[in-house]
Amino acid sequence: MMPSLRQSRPVASKLPKLGKPVIAENNRPDKVEISQTKRSPSSPQGGAKKRAAFGDITNAHKNPQLLQKKKEGQKISTKKTKNVPTNDVTKNNELNIKKTQKKAIVTEEPLPELKEEKLSAEEKKSVTAKEIPEEKVLPPGVEDIDQDSLDDPFSNSEYAMDIFNYMRDREEKFLLPNYMEMQTDISKDMRAILVDWMVEVQENFELNHETLYLAVKMVDHYLAATVSMKEKLQLIGSTAVLIASKFEERCPPCVDDFMYICDDAYKRDEVVAMEMEILQKLNFDINIPVPYRFLRRFAKCAHATMETLTLARYICELTLQEYDFVQESASKMAAGCLLLALKMKGLGGWTATLQHYSGYQTKDLLPLVKRLNFLLTHPPNEKLKAVRGKYSHRYVLTFPIINVPDHSQGSYAMHFPFI
Repeated sequence: MMPSLRQSRPVASKLPKLGKPVIAENNRPDKVEISQTKRSPSSPQGGAKKRAAFGDITNAHKNPQLLQKKKEGQKISTKKTKNVPTNDVTKNNELNIKKTQKKAIVTEEPLPELKEEKLSAEEKKSVTAKEIPEEKVLPPGVEDIDQDSLDDPFSNSEYAMDIFNYMRDREEKFLLPNYMEMQTDISKDMRAILVDWMVEVQENFELNHETLYLAVKMVDHYLAATVSMKEKLQLIGSTAVLIASKFEERCPPCVDDFMYICDDAYKRDEVVAMEMEILQKLNFDINIPVPYRFLRRFAKCAHATMETLTLARYICELTLQEYDFVQESASKMAAGCLLLALKMKGLGGWTATLQHYSGYQTKDLLPLVKRLNFLLTHPPNEKLKAVRGKYSHRYVLTFPIINVPDHSQGSYAMHFPFI
């Protein structure tokens, strides 16, 4: 059986705490502190005296007669010195200059004449088209959501559309099959319990939402690539959170922290070996598209409030535990959760702006929205309360029980009790 979290003490990270910098004190009273500041001339001790190196160490300054004799000797020596004739030196310098000039003479070759290439009119048009960037032409009724944040260097608004189009293209590479058919010792319920435990780990370590989504994705892709036993399931989940933390977090938890949350059921070598195995099975390509990134992008298109976005996050996070939603793409899952949240809050439907940036129409999302509708009204396992508890005490939000349209029957059919 999978070991549960320890109840006696809360999960605490073993990461070293950053304290105040230690100030070195002078504990030796006999050690004199030397000041590096210059002494002003107006100070009682007078200005700083110029001296030669080690000049004050000798006793010469105590005997003024020796100093006087030394000065006289220096004067006498200066009188006896003869002027060095400069004529010979100047002649030698002139000869050296002439020799160097002869050696430095280099034959200057004429530069090849540049031939002017005549460009045709079509070539000139192609060159100017490459230099001038094309202006974005949006369909009528579509708002440019990146226009207001062009001056923000952290938003990368100039490349936002290209980035999300790239992530949409990568979704096809990471579509999951029905891998439970090949698993003999693991069931859907075991996977749901594991994900519920991973939500608690993410909350206790205060990790980002993207870390949790990426960890669950890595678990699914690993199980789709290899047959595993239930005894290793918690090791797979904790190691996936470890890898996702290294990929997403600035200060990820260490290996010892994950050994602790597993109640020391696994050794350090087992965690490191599982980390290597997961990365090898995934070909070290762990930049997997997750719904949470698309959800924030689509919420920006809808100008959704924090309350509406949190409701959509709650719906999206509930789907992590359900194996039936594994085969859905990340962008479609995010669009379906946001559409359901907009309907629940009475904020309208899928606008032209949302359709343009998401690539989905309302008819494409309705089957998924109905399944999400059923998930909210009929939770499959009420014992798994990690997601509900997480959003009930972290966000003080109240959502009324409202009706959501059932387009198949043309009437408002289902109610949504929330938290």
